[in-house]
This record gives sequence, structure tokens and C-alpha cells, in this order.
Amino acid sequence: MKRSFFTVLLMLGVLSSVNAQYDQDYARQFKPFKVGAGIGYAVPGAGEGAGGGFLMYLEPAYRATDQVVVALRLEGAFMVRGIKGVNNRDVSGDASTVGSYTLNSVYYFNNEEVRPFIGAGVGLFSLTAVKFNTAARDPGLDDVGAETRFGFYPRLGVDIGHFNLIVDYNIVPPTDVPGGGEVKNNYLGIRVGGSFGGGKN
Repeated sequence: MKRSFFTVLLMLGVLSSVNAQYDQDYARQFKPFKVGAGIGYAVPGAGEGAGGGFLMYLEPAYRATDQVVVALRLEGAFMVRGIKGVNNRDVSGDASTVGSYTLNSVYYFNNEEVRPFIGAGVGLFSLTAVKFNTAARDPGLDDVGAETRFGFYPRLGVDIGHFNLIVDYNIVPPTDVPGGGEVKNNYLGIRVGGSFGGGKN
């Protein structure tokens, strides 16, 4: 009984020593969890009738290391998507929302106060219905229904303390229009925001 007790104590002592050595060798400068939030400008892909709008995002994240962060991006972009491949040049469309639910990962180049990063993300983009109007009242341009598509995006950005500047180019397959043409679903997101938590220890 005594031998088992001392064996357990010895094992606990060894584990404690190994854990302390690990913390010393691999100590982080930044806390593991943070939440980013902010607003920005959405620039739709090329196409007739396209018009920019605004976006909002929420991005909870986990630091796997000080350099590598994995995050869930929840975003809503409100803009007018453009249309391509139609003869009529006088096209206008309704504003619509693109909601996205994506996972991304970024790599930070340093651990300084100003931290540039690069990364990429993938996930689902929920596209609301939209109606296009033409001067010729082309019956082929009708309501385009709501749908969900898989997309991805490269991203660049910089953290300055808890202030964030991020640029994503969201690449989403186009939507076919009855009678010909397609709605361009790509958009550029330019966002500014802040991070809560995740600072240096």
C-alpha cells in the first residue's frame, strides 16, 4: 500500500516537472482565445447593375500557437450583385444579403505590436433572392431564387494592438439566370474592427 502511494506521488511529481518544463519552453506571449467584431465595405464582382454596400462580422478564434490562429467567421454583406452575359446594358437589381458561415486560419509573421498576417477560409455562403429589371423588360431576367453555395477566400490583414484591418476576396460560384447570363456572387470585403481578449499575457 505504501509502495503504491509513493509510486503515485513520484509519477505526479514527474508529470508536474514535465508540465512546468513544457510551459517554460513553449510559453505563449498571447492568450489562446479572442473574439473579433467589426464592420466594413462589400464590393461585388464585375457585372451590370452591381453596387457596393456594407458588411458586419463576428469572428471567435483560437490561437493554436502565437503564429497560427483558427477562427469561425460569421458575416452578413448587404449589396447589389451584378449580372453578366446579357445583351441589355440597362440593368438594375435589388439589394440583397449574402450571409457566410466559414472557417479560416491565418499565419502571423511576428509577435510585435503591429502584426501582419495572411490566411484563407472556406465555408457556406447563403445568397438571398434577388430581382433584376431591364429597360427592355427582358422576360429572361426574372427573380433569381435564394440558394446556399460553397465558397472560399484568401485574406490579408494586420493587427495593431487590438485593432484589426482585414481584406478578404470571397470567391463564390455564379448563379445561372433563366434565359441566359449569370449573377456574379464574388465580392471583396474590406473590414475594420477590434478584438476582445487574446492579448499578451
